[in-house]
Amino acid sequence: MGKYVADAKELLRLVGGKENIAAVSHCMTRMRFVLNDPQKADIKKIEAMKVVKGSFTQSGQFQVIIGNTVADFYNDFVAEAGIEGVSKDMVKKAAKQNQNIFQRMLTAIAEIFAPLIPAIIVGGLILGFRNCIDSLYLFDNGTKTLCDLSQFWAGVDHFLWLIGEAVFHVGIPVGICWSVAKKMGTTEMLGIVLGLTLVSGQLLNAYSVGSTAAADIPVWNFGFTQVNMIGYQAQVIPAILAAFALAYLEKFFRKITPQAISMIVVPFFSLLLAVMAAHFILGPIGWKIGSAISSVVYSGITGSARVIFGAIFGFIYAPLVITGLHHMTNAIDLQLIADFGGTMLWPMIALSNIAQGSAVLGMIYLQKKNARAQEVNVPSTISCYLGVTEPAMFGVNLKYVFPFFCGMIGSGLAAIVCVATNTTANAIGVGGLPGILSIQPKYMLSFAICMLIAVAVPFLLTVIVGKKKLVAEDLEGVSTDRTTSETETYEKVAKKALAEWTAVADGKTITLAEVKDGVFSEGVMGDGLAILPTGDTVYAPAEGTISVTMDKSKHACGLTLENGMEVLIHVGIDTVNMNGEGFTYLISEGQKVQAGEPLLKFDSKKIKKAGYSDAIICIATEEGSAKNIQYKTGQQVVAGKTVIATFS
Repeated sequence: MGKYVADAKELLRLVGGKENIAAVSHCMTRMRFVLNDPQKADIKKIEAMKVVKGSFTQSGQFQVIIGNTVADFYNDFVAEAGIEGVSKDMVKKAAKQNQNIFQRMLTAIAEIFAPLIPAIIVGGLILGFRNCIDSLYLFDNGTKTLCDLSQFWAGVDHFLWLIGEAVFHVGIPVGICWSVAKKMGTTEMLGIVLGLTLVSGQLLNAYSVGSTAAADIPVWNFGFTQVNMIGYQAQVIPAILAAFALAYLEKFFRKITPQAISMIVVPFFSLLLAVMAAHFILGPIGWKIGSAISSVVYSGITGSARVIFGAIFGFIYAPLVITGLHHMTNAIDLQLIADFGGTMLWPMIALSNIAQGSAVLGMIYLQKKNARAQEVNVPSTISCYLGVTEPAMFGVNLKYVFPFFCGMIGSGLAAIVCVATNTTANAIGVGGLPGILSIQPKYMLSFAICMLIAVAVPFLLTVIVGKKKLVAEDLEGVSTDRTTSETETYEKVAKKALAEWTAVADGKTITLAEVKDGVFSEGVMGDGLAILPTGDTVYAPAEGTISVTMDKSKHACGLTLENGMEVLIHVGIDTVNMNGEGFTYLISEGQKVQAGEPLLKFDSKKIKKAGYSDAIICIATEEGSAKNIQYKTGQQVVAGKTVIATFS
């Protein structure tokens, strides 16, 4: 009889029974369900189970956080339920049954743009920096910029445009075509070539179309018809349409072409027809659709009802993040930038993020005596102010509800001022306090005022409402149910000698908040840190016993120390999807290891090529008898030598 049979029975009942489970699998820490009817799951009772650390729904999957003993729990669960588990990829496919057509479309858009966001943010920061040196008239009584006064800065400005142009003029169409090919499982290089044909130097640059007479636009002359040779720099919808055309053409030719000649026929006809479709049909149509969408949004932002538009958008943006609808805004922002030279939508997005972070700032003030709450509050606020809202929203604001609405109110008010002052960004930037660098120089002051509103209003509202709603246990972390004897017993626990973890890999230590994962960053699994590795081997942080392994994926392991502390070492984010590709175990479950002993090897290149982060998570899922754990982040470390955590 397994250790978790009773808990497995209870969870099976609470998710709606065997007949409500379409598919189930697990990763290193979570059970992943696809439920036929998600409404049948009793989430409150599930989260009240002692073995459960939390739950959430994402992309059609209901995920229950168990911890690093999830493999044992999973085995007992499938045995008790009398069902067979499936791979995580199969679960993701099955999860689509819980999504309507619109949700599937949004999921597809999100998956396309996710790999492009880092480059877009870099491009935005570069354009923002260029604004500061070539567009801010701060010298000689407001008549000259830094570039006017210094040849060095003029050269820097000129050089940085190389990167800015690469991101926004060329990178977006090419990146979209590559990302679609990757998502659809077709040839990525063909996607890149297709993207390059959309921005070729042979074509009239998209930014020059408006200023070029119709008679001067170059054409392909086929005798019986002519086609305009127009580029699609910075265009989103034409690139998406062309890329999907290529993907479906390649899949079609794969099906009908004999294997012996597929290497020649499939890529040739797929790419040729896709390029023809892109320039003859889909490109012009996509251009008109994109222009129409951006014109409608632009009219809403600049029209007579713009204040109402701003108030509504600012108020509802945070809920859009929860539903996933916010991913649509990336495409709209990019189209606005292409059509109007800037976006008035993105500044409101940055303000919404700031407002949610400020609501958590209010919780920091209210819970200043609650050390456990602060472990989540502080990193959540920092990450939110830097543009990553999930830890703040899911870890704090939605937990208490009222901070979430206080943030929404502050965001709505800030957005009203934002649109009323026509505040415009040159590009998508960091969606938090650094976002001011992406704002056009003449609007930086108005955006600073909006940021002040987005900080002050949610903070004050959260403090005012929180003083009325929160109880002593929330404010001070003291359970009103603890008996005197329990307190005395707790205080009599003997202190252990100072102990430590050494670095599990060469690299740089960072906080969990910087990992940008909804579970690890929130501290749901426990506190710890992460390492951005420079090597290819993971080592034991201390002496202990290997208590958990993932024999299929080999991307993580659990270690139990003599003091009862349980340490989870997890290489990468969502690398369970790689099914062991690029990972090699050097240990086995039950094996005793010494500090600095190699545990597993990994291939960072394969991890990054698969689209995942290679950050190594190292957390204490159970503290055992350890006290006063201190994690040392922000330092370069050497595996097996540098101390990264101390405890007593």
